[in-house]
Amino acid sequence: MLTKYGLPQVAVFPAVTACIMILLAVFFPALWIIPVEALLLVILIWIFSFFRDPKRSINPDDGILYSPCDGTVTEVTSDDGKIKVSMFLSIYNVHINRAPCRSVVKRVTYSMGQFRNAKDPDSARLNEANEIELEMLADPADSIVVRQISGAVARRIVCKAKPGDSLGQGEQFGMIKFGSRTELILPDGDARAVCVKPGDKVKAGLSVLVRYTGA
Repeated sequence: MLTKYGLPQVAVFPAVTACIMILLAVFFPALWIIPVEALLLVILIWIFSFFRDPKRSINPDDGILYSPCDGTVTEVTSDDGKIKVSMFLSIYNVHINRAPCRSVVKRVTYSMGQFRNAKDPDSARLNEANEIELEMLADPADSIVVRQISGAVARRIVCKAKPGDSLGQGEQFGMIKFGSRTELILPDGDARAVCVKPGDKVKAGLSVLVRYTGA
């Protein structure tokens, strides 16, 4: 299944690639075309793979915050009264973003910026980004933030969430196209235990990032 957030790329890119493959086969029927056709086929398969939307069974739990993305945890920090979990998404990861918890969208803020490699920690501060502030619908009703950050390849942030929208835990609200970074930011406190560390692989709506120990 392909994600609706992939349009128009998911329709245009494969069509163009398939047309090129057909034209090459018709007008240049030679052996040297075979590796070119093979490369185009790999690109075609990768395009479909990038925009895949795997079915996931979300287990609702108000005592946890799920990962808002697929990827690799690059940084876990606690500073200025905030916990921040940063994750890098390679071009091979599913790029759909999901809500970490049952929540109401309070604010969505887009910021123009650069397109540095998303592996660079400075990309979180300098790159194009979209910040979604969510208010938890369960105690302790924390105000949490999910930041969608573009990368060197990603040039398109998709966010369908709007202020006032209610999101279910694990519900899709957007994606970042082609390699990116996502951050989860929440208030620090004794009742909040981070369940991941740098290097861990996570999946949106399945991997637990934070557990509320008092819940």
